[in-house]
Amino acid sequence: MFTSVLMIEKALTSADVEFVTTLHGDEAVSFYVLLQPRGDQADRLLRAIDDIALGELDEAVREGETPEGEEALTTGQRALEVSLTALRASGHEAVGRLIDEHPLDALKTLVEEIGADEVIVLTDPHYVEEFFHRDWASRARHKVGVPVLKLFSHSKA
Repeated sequence: MFTSVLMIEKALTSADVEFVTTLHGDEAVSFYVLLQPRGDQADRLLRAIDDIALGELDEAVREGETPEGEEALTTGQRALEVSLTALRASGHEAVGRLIDEHPLDALKTLVEEIGADEVIVLTDPHYVEEFFHRDWASRARHKVGVPVLKLFSHSKA
C-alpha cells in the first residue's frame, strides 16, 4: 500500500478528493492528513496580498474575519472530519489530526514514524510565501526526505 501524508488548511472539496485519490491510478493509498487551519499559519497581511493577487478584492477586505486561535481550531476540527470522511468514502484509508503550531516539524516526525512514500501539500495559492519559497511545499522538500507534491485546491470549501 502506498502511504501519502496530505497537508491541508481547510476541508477538502469533492474535486480535491477525486484529484488526490486518483494520482496513483488503481494502487491502494493510505492517507495521513495533517490540517493546520489557515487562520493560524499566515498573518492577515500576507493573506490579503494573496487575495489581491488573485483578483479577489472582497476576500482581501474580509481577511479580518478569518477565525483565529480557539475558533480556528474548532473550525479546523470540523474541516478535518469532513476531509477524512470524504477520503474514506472514496475507498481509501484515512486518519488525521490538527496541527496547532510548527507544521513542518509535525510533518517530518509523521513521515519518519509511518515511513511515508510522499507528501502532498494541497492549499490555496499563497503567492507571497511561494515567491520567497517559504510555503509548506518548498520548505518540506528540504526537510522530509521523500517526494513533495504541491497542488492547489480546486475550489473554495
